[in-house]
Amino acid sequence: MSSGDVLMRIDDGGRVIDWSAAAGEVFGWSAEEAVGRSVSALVHENSAAENWLRALSDGPGSVVVRPVLTDSSVTWEVRAGADAGSHWDLAMLRSMFTHLPMHLHVLDDRLRIVRVNAEMHGMCATSVGSLPGQVFTEAYRLAAPEEEAAVARRVMEGGEPVFDRMVRSVKGPAGSNPRTYSISYVRLESESGGGLGLVASVMDVTDRERDLQRLKILEEVRRQVGERLEVMAVCQELTQAVVPAFSGIAVVEVIEDVFRGEDPPLAPVDPGVPLRRAAFRGLMSAYPVGEVRNLPYGTPFSRVLADLRPRVVPVEEDSLWLAADPARAEAIKRSGAHSLIVAPLALRGQALGVVSFYRHGAEDPFEEEDLALTSDVCAHAALCIENARRYTRERTIAATVKRRLLPQRPATPSTVEVSHLHLPGQGGGGAWFDVIELAGARVLGDVAGLGVATATTMGQLRMVIQSLAALDLEPDELMARLSDTAARLAAERAALPVGDPLHREPLIAGCLIAVYDSVEHQCTIVRAGLPEPYVVFPDGSSTTLSVPAGPVLAGTDQAPFPATTVDVPAGSTLAVGNEDILPASAHLRSLLDQGAARPLDELCDALAYVMRDRYETEKLVLLARAKALPAEQVLTLPLPAGPEAAPRARAAARRQLAAWKIDEDSTFTTELIVSELVGNAVRYGAPPLRLRLILDGMLTCEVSDTVSSAPHLKHARTIDETGRGLFIVATVAENWGTHYDAQGKTVWAQQLTGAA
Repeated sequence: MSSGDVLMRIDDGGRVIDWSAAAGEVFGWSAEEAVGRSVSALVHENSAAENWLRALSDGPGSVVVRPVLTDSSVTWEVRAGADAGSHWDLAMLRSMFTHLPMHLHVLDDRLRIVRVNAEMHGMCATSVGSLPGQVFTEAYRLAAPEEEAAVARRVMEGGEPVFDRMVRSVKGPAGSNPRTYSISYVRLESESGGGLGLVASVMDVTDRERDLQRLKILEEVRRQVGERLEVMAVCQELTQAVVPAFSGIAVVEVIEDVFRGEDPPLAPVDPGVPLRRAAFRGLMSAYPVGEVRNLPYGTPFSRVLADLRPRVVPVEEDSLWLAADPARAEAIKRSGAHSLIVAPLALRGQALGVVSFYRHGAEDPFEEEDLALTSDVCAHAALCIENARRYTRERTIAATVKRRLLPQRPATPSTVEVSHLHLPGQGGGGAWFDVIELAGARVLGDVAGLGVATATTMGQLRMVIQSLAALDLEPDELMARLSDTAARLAAERAALPVGDPLHREPLIAGCLIAVYDSVEHQCTIVRAGLPEPYVVFPDGSSTTLSVPAGPVLAGTDQAPFPATTVDVPAGSTLAVGNEDILPASAHLRSLLDQGAARPLDELCDALAYVMRDRYETEKLVLLARAKALPAEQVLTLPLPAGPEAAPRARAAARRQLAAWKIDEDSTFTTELIVSELVGNAVRYGAPPLRLRLILDGMLTCEVSDTVSSAPHLKHARTIDETGRGLFIVATVAENWGTHYDAQGKTVWAQQLTGAA
């Protein structure tokens, strides 16, 4: 029905003479029922009186009645007024104004309340009867009345409605908590389109917003807390997640044993158990973060650790528990805290620590309903702290085992200066190195990264390489045998039960072996999976050594391990690492180039300063600077292939030992060793033969020939005329063995010497 439609015509006697379909829609009678009847009869008809009264009630301009003059009489014409609607429209408007959960207010152009809902249900402190005439923003004690009045005026002037504005009130006169309202504004317009006032709807959404805020806080805690596997870091993440969203101040205190990775105690916790202040966020801390202390007895904090029950604690000047902890009481007073929740960090009945949430200043005090959120937050934090504690314990055990398995005092041979840089990663690791002094002034160094932090496997591989090195194998053969051992270890791991964590952790290992001959100034290198070594020569030039890569240890690739021999002049610095840190960093290579003459310990410190931010994984760099034996400490003598070789060798050895001022007893022993080794080479070997004596702490005697057959130690019987040579050598020498190379073999023996 539109404005101006004729609803009915009534004659001067009060009878209906014309009835439109729109009138039937509004009043409920059809034309057949209404025409010819008097209006008074229609009104007093019980079945239709409600429709009639509803249509003619004091609605805003529902109908317009005007007289119409004819020739001899007057008829009355009833038309639909401006903005008139059907009885359904009117019913809907009345129901909305009366029964909606939001509260409607009609405001005039000065934002004064003209009309309100019949029942306000305590929405504001003022009674409903006294609301008309009051300014809307003052009646609801809004926190920012000027800002809200400006929004309402913009709606009044522009006509564009505003919906769902979240507005807070201030505390009531009786100390009631502030409320949160959802307020909407719609302009009331006249028939000409001008603004008459506003309809302001108000809905109390305090509980809804509080619940949403709690869910948001819990979601944020679950997102932020637990990203790192360190107890202190988890506690700091917790305080960052809850301040200021849940409280203005948060303190996390963790039992010291938990911080160190030990098992947490069962509740009730003994009062003598120390706690570490792991995190703080807020205005003022009573104690510095990291301090370890006992919690005073008779406080909410000690009570929480006794019964593992969170509690809301009012903070008042005369609270008895404040006297037990004066430093905390002073910090609470100076920060203006007025409400406190103390909650345990607990898991399976074990206490990990305690969390304190403070609200201060204008913040709302805690309510009992906040305990549910506190319990959920602390349960998640406790689980993350427990994970970090277990990780800390495992890392500590692995680090301890590794520390015991690594060389406690690496060998310091006179022909090589060695230094290493070890940067443990967050999860530990399995990198190791060894410096093993071999006969003939050769040094073996290796670096390996296991990928997975397993210190026991590292120790196994290290013991294997120690044993294999004693066999005087060539570097490529040594690497092949090490790989075979690693493959057997990997097979054992794969055979573990499926539920064993080690079953799902493949064994991946890399290794680099470098054997340096300080007499020949050569280095033989074999690598399996690790980056190529980097060398800085004495003249300052540098290069990455081109060493072919072999397969990783225990891998499926059965390719051989090629060995590469390079010249390494005395004074050269060789650098090897367990990760691709040297090839990938021009800065580190430049630092090595500039430090060609610096002591290796200082150079390692400089590398550590540059790599200070690279602690994601374990890193190990081994530096070795080659030295040359003085020529006067080495005797090299070619020998003939006949029986005259032994006398010539003994004579040369006697002269050289005299020049070195070796005592007579040691000289006699050396002559015996030289005689036996040269005799075996003449009898069982092939030319060319060579004798080499090296004096470097111990006296080493080497006899080389071109036959690769191995000599064997025999235990001759009394009646045997031969077979005692190597037995005699093994008896008088400290060590002896056989070294093989591409030209044949070298039989060597070492002995201690005394000065003449």
